[in-house]
Amino acid sequence: MNETDLNEGYWPIDLSSWCNQGPEAFAPGAGFPLGMQSFRGLPFQIGPSQGKGLSLLDFGPQGYREPVGIPIQRTARWVIIAHRLLESRIREGETAGRVIAHYVFQYESLPSEIIPIRERLEISEVPPDWGQWPLLAVPDQNDGLKPRYAGPWGAAGERQTEVVPAAPRWFVLWAWRNPHPEQILDWLRVEPRDRRFVIAAVTVSSLEESPLRREPRRPVILRLKDPEEAAEPFDLSVEADRGSVTYPYPLPTGSAEEFKQDSMAGWGQTYNTRTSPAYVEIAALPSATIRVARGEAVMEAVRWNDVLQKKQVETDRVRLELVERGKNWVHVTVLDDETGRPLPCRVHFRSPEGIPYAPHGHPGHLMSDQSTWHIDNGGDIRLGHVTYAYIDGACQGWLPRGEVIVDVARGFEYLPLRASVMIQPGQREMTLRLKRVLNMKRERWFSGDTHVHFLSTLGAQLEAQGEDVSVVNLLQSQWGHLFTNTEEFTGRPLYSADGGTVVYTSQENRQHILGHLSLLGLKHPVMPWCTGGPDEAEQGGTLETALSHWADACHQQGGTVIVPHIPNPNCELPALIAGGRADALEMTTHEMYAHIEYYRYLNAGYRLPLVGGTDRMTAEVPVGLYRTYVYIPPDEEFTYENWCRNLRLGRTFLSGGPILRFTVNGRMVGDTLALPGNGGTVEAVAEVDSIFPVHSLEIVQEGRVAASTEESRGARRLQLKAQLKVEHHTWLAARAGGPGFARALSHHDAWRRGIMAHTSPVYVSVGGEWWMHDEETAQYMMTLIHGGLEYIRNLSGQYPRGSVTHHHGEDDHLDYLERPFREALERIQARRRRYGI
Repeated sequence: MNETDLNEGYWPIDLSSWCNQGPEAFAPGAGFPLGMQSFRGLPFQIGPSQGKGLSLLDFGPQGYREPVGIPIQRTARWVIIAHRLLESRIREGETAGRVIAHYVFQYESLPSEIIPIRERLEISEVPPDWGQWPLLAVPDQNDGLKPRYAGPWGAAGERQTEVVPAAPRWFVLWAWRNPHPEQILDWLRVEPRDRRFVIAAVTVSSLEESPLRREPRRPVILRLKDPEEAAEPFDLSVEADRGSVTYPYPLPTGSAEEFKQDSMAGWGQTYNTRTSPAYVEIAALPSATIRVARGEAVMEAVRWNDVLQKKQVETDRVRLELVERGKNWVHVTVLDDETGRPLPCRVHFRSPEGIPYAPHGHPGHLMSDQSTWHIDNGGDIRLGHVTYAYIDGACQGWLPRGEVIVDVARGFEYLPLRASVMIQPGQREMTLRLKRVLNMKRERWFSGDTHVHFLSTLGAQLEAQGEDVSVVNLLQSQWGHLFTNTEEFTGRPLYSADGGTVVYTSQENRQHILGHLSLLGLKHPVMPWCTGGPDEAEQGGTLETALSHWADACHQQGGTVIVPHIPNPNCELPALIAGGRADALEMTTHEMYAHIEYYRYLNAGYRLPLVGGTDRMTAEVPVGLYRTYVYIPPDEEFTYENWCRNLRLGRTFLSGGPILRFTVNGRMVGDTLALPGNGGTVEAVAEVDSIFPVHSLEIVQEGRVAASTEESRGARRLQLKAQLKVEHHTWLAARAGGPGFARALSHHDAWRRGIMAHTSPVYVSVGGEWWMHDEETAQYMMTLIHGGLEYIRNLSGQYPRGSVTHHHGEDDHLDYLERPFREALERIQARRRRYGI
């Protein structure tokens, strides 16, 4: 398209013969562009066309004091004037609406139209004070977008708005609609009064469109016609010269039917990283030009009116398709199918093409589909290509008419709903129902997430209720020079109104070599939170404590010590276990390395409950995606304290989706089954139910698969019963997952965690108190402990002795750091002596 095509229907008026002032009318050095210019995509001429000379019509004491006539001498539907008030007294108490001038539009054969130009209506200062924008004029700039992938760190929070609101840079634009467009408009006569103002440019239009009012935004699908170009990594941008656009986003691959039939319904979709297909939303004048670019190169340009009229426009490289079918503001309620009550959950709505329609108050694309580490956390999550909104059972907002795909989920005990519904013209209400397929609370199993960061307490409560999680451990911590969730710590649990959900803000204390500890149920903070320098502690930080001291401080308050995301960081873990300071070990991902390490310590004779946590640091991980189910006996009420106490007893199983039940001779996880000295045969019974396909169910004995069953196509339920001969002390557990257990299907969260579940052990003793020992593990533990001592002595940062007083108050800081390591070595040696090693 050439410049004539772009400006068709708009004609700038040459005012250079009447200009009496230059840019110095504003302030010394305050320049503005001269010659042919574009404001909001509309053409204007400021001063002489060659861009030199006087450029403004200045009215007032330093310019024209008498009326000035500007010839138009053509028909026009609209006259658009770029002007600016240079003298205002509103701050001195003068009211808005003071007449600054009259613009008189004179016809050849009709009476003139006299229009008062009033401050804060048709004209204003530039820039106007905040909240003092003109009501009938608009800025000379368009609304825009912030840079998508770059920008100053100080603007990181504001970057989430995505938008750059239009603000006048030099002038405001006012448009007059001609009531007699068929008549020749002869003159524009400007009659100034006593306030100084300038006119920079006048443009007339023969088009019906209102030049300053934008059409509402509409979704447009973009398809690149070259398959190779379409397959390139996403790098699209779109511009509208006479309007505004959103960021474009890739559309999901696959059909609507494939999306609905996916086994991961309610739990996201693989993210499409390709350039095409994509969509963008456009709000522009019909005469606007839409430019589609890849990187910095413009691919194609089309007239927006062609898209509006034809619904689909093709160029050599791009196809644009308008897909809006009308929409309704709809109130949505999600009910529990059994109780009929509103149900907290998370929801996603989309068109059949994959364009999201988020409930009002929620984004369609969380953080513009970029990383959300410590940014934009709370109330929404993104699982691959799907952004979900957490709701309390009700929401409202725009939904497209016709077919809408709803995607609703609530944890692992409700059947997700992913289906098509129809929105009829005029429809304002919609009710959806979720069906509970399991009720573990009735069986006294209460789920919790042992490891959550960055949410607020109430945000954690909302998300926990939406995921059917009873307990959230929200952990404050330190990340270099960043301290998080400090303001959330109260030293007590926060229960929901119905008592069914509890959030407890506590701590994760971290050291990059020695390891991490989750300290649950603290009444008072345990400091320092992190130590030893980056990336956990501050730059140049010294090693001030060991994990074992943190664990002791937690236990002194009656808290629970969890070793998170085993086995890494892997140094002080053996010392914690040998010293009896670890109440449980946590898995956050499905890696066989973590299972091997867990089995290693069980085989060495350490009773260690297994728990699940998410280590949620981004809004790309749902609370409880890996969760801990804890059994609380019927004679104990559900409280945070009882949940933690039974967790420490080992009455747990970890779930990343599947729900496990496991007994040995009727004994449950955490129990010890006592057999006579000659051993015997035990009956191990395992069951798994799952809203996701499960391919394997296994009974594990001492880290080896003792019995298993598989379903190659995946099943929602598997059962396994095995008679196992036991001749010596041992432990048994159940686990379920993908084919062969190790090859798990993956969630669509940021870590692509495997869909699996694993119980804590049932311990089986033979002829006395349960014990086990593994010499290889003992040597492994001592190796790591000795390594930790050498790290403390030779590599950790230390103040010169006597130069500081440490938080513990002891004179010998090195002895303080080493003490738990030496104690652990002594305990391991004592065990070895006890067992004759």
